[in-house]
Amino acid sequence: MARFDLSDAEWSIIAPLLPNKPRGVARVDDRRVLNGIFYILRTGSPWRDLPARYGPYTTVYNRFNRWAKAGVWINIFNALAAGSPESMAFIDSSIIRAHQHSSGGKKGGPDHAIGLSRGGLSTKLHAVVDAEGLPIRLALSQGQISDHAAAAGLVASLKRLRHLVADRGYDARALVEQVEAMGATAHIPTQRNRKIQRSVAANIYRQRNLVERYFCKLKHFRRCATRFDKLARNFLATVALASTRLWLRFYESTT
Repeated sequence: MARFDLSDAEWSIIAPLLPNKPRGVARVDDRRVLNGIFYILRTGSPWRDLPARYGPYTTVYNRFNRWAKAGVWINIFNALAAGSPESMAFIDSSIIRAHQHSSGGKKGGPDHAIGLSRGGLSTKLHAVVDAEGLPIRLALSQGQISDHAAAAGLVASLKRLRHLVADRGYDARALVEQVEAMGATAHIPTQRNRKIQRSVAANIYRQRNLVERYFCKLKHFRRCATRFDKLARNFLATVALASTRLWLRFYESTT
């Protein structure tokens, strides 16, 4: 088994989540193709440099692209993330620099989610993690978009939320009221220039490192540390697949 290949335990978890193929020509071995995709994600190599043991790179890339378009990778991530209780959630964002290969098209269009931030052309990855530090919600925006602007949609999808923890970048009345309307508590300190300050218990706030550690683990996958994909849907699929691998390792360690 190569270094980045799925273990037997990981494969047993993800295999039932793959699309069925009841008729027609049988698909090329799913496990080999997935191993090839994870090799590219982890190493950041161009698709053309995929080692021969994974088969033709065109087969592997086409499967990744076709299933990204169909939403398969997002669905697999969501299926695994559904195992989270979601009661305590931590939200934050991280800037991902856009490689020249991803930013050569029309800037800022709906299919790109690339914008001009302080560091240059970039995408902002918004993530919510649970009390185990595992990702449960993902979203992309242009790099210059504020944190709290993308938070409403992510928070609204948390049906079992009881506590939301975030830094000062999420200090917006609308977000706090949204969380409270859901019957949950917003642990978000106020901006320092506010007349009325809202504090957060230190033992709760320090747990924010869970979402920061998630971003660190995610960026071990070099295709997530730098954005090479031109289409936002493909880059989100890349992030979802890397996040899926984190979930697989968690499930493997607990069985």
